[in-house]
Amino acid sequence: MARPSSILDFPSSILPLVRRWGGFVKFSHTIFALPFALASMVVAAREQRGWPGWRTFGLILAAMVCARTCAMAFNRIVDREFDKLNPRTATRHLPAGQISLPGAWTLCAASGLGLMVVSYFINSVCFYLSPLALLVICFYSLTKRFTDFTHFYLGVALALAPVGAWLAVRGTFGLQPFILALSVVAWLVGFDIIYALQDYEFDRKQGLRSLVVRWGPKNALMFAFLSHMVMWGLLGLFGLISNFRVAYLAGLLIILGSLLLEHWLARKRSLKWINVAFFRLNALISVVFLVVTVTEVVFPRFQVFR
Repeated sequence: MARPSSILDFPSSILPLVRRWGGFVKFSHTIFALPFALASMVVAAREQRGWPGWRTFGLILAAMVCARTCAMAFNRIVDREFDKLNPRTATRHLPAGQISLPGAWTLCAASGLGLMVVSYFINSVCFYLSPLALLVICFYSLTKRFTDFTHFYLGVALALAPVGAWLAVRGTFGLQPFILALSVVAWLVGFDIIYALQDYEFDRKQGLRSLVVRWGPKNALMFAFLSHMVMWGLLGLFGLISNFRVAYLAGLLIILGSLLLEHWLARKRSLKWINVAFFRLNALISVVFLVVTVTEVVFPRFQVFR
């Protein structure tokens, strides 16, 4: 077994270290929340054609990276004993000994502190709310120990992304980020249920809770589908309030098709197809949403088609 990596180790090559720590916090999954945060930023800066300036843009990116790194590191830390017992997750970095526990805690603490520092340079509202944000995004990792509705907590955690981006630009709350946040909650509930199908038997035996364990895969999948239809409806409402037109409507149709395909694939319930439904299609949904939102804001001529 390889010696556990400490975050303070000086690597012979920086790339393997980046890959290891990036894999530890599943950096690739940033593709889920980041596009919604950036879309919220663009709409909040609509009077500036969607661009709040390099400083605000950079701070939003830094805050997103810090928040997600802290949350994922905490998740991997508190779940390490369960991960060790689950054949699907036994090869993750902590149970496999690829990363040390002190190193993981160091990364978690440093990224949490980083979020607060970045928030300080954004505005006072973001700074004062940053401890609450950290509490919310980390608390999710504990919820499957005591509630079947753990998926909703994850949804709320990721829904902070568009709200935070809006606050970074405007410094005040608004109806649009609230609706967008609700859509993210509904979206996350749906695809987290799909993801939880992989661990149905393990979670049931270990006493871990979820709607999949409580209702069984078939009923949980039906609820996930309804949740995704709510998400789609909320995205439509967001577009109406934002006065979006043709490009956004095209995006909504692509998103609807992706959601329907996701649930068709999820019903196959094999690990391969669940991963496709979980990662690729949801990544497509978030990117399409960002692209059409930017298109509507930056190229308002699309609104002439009424």
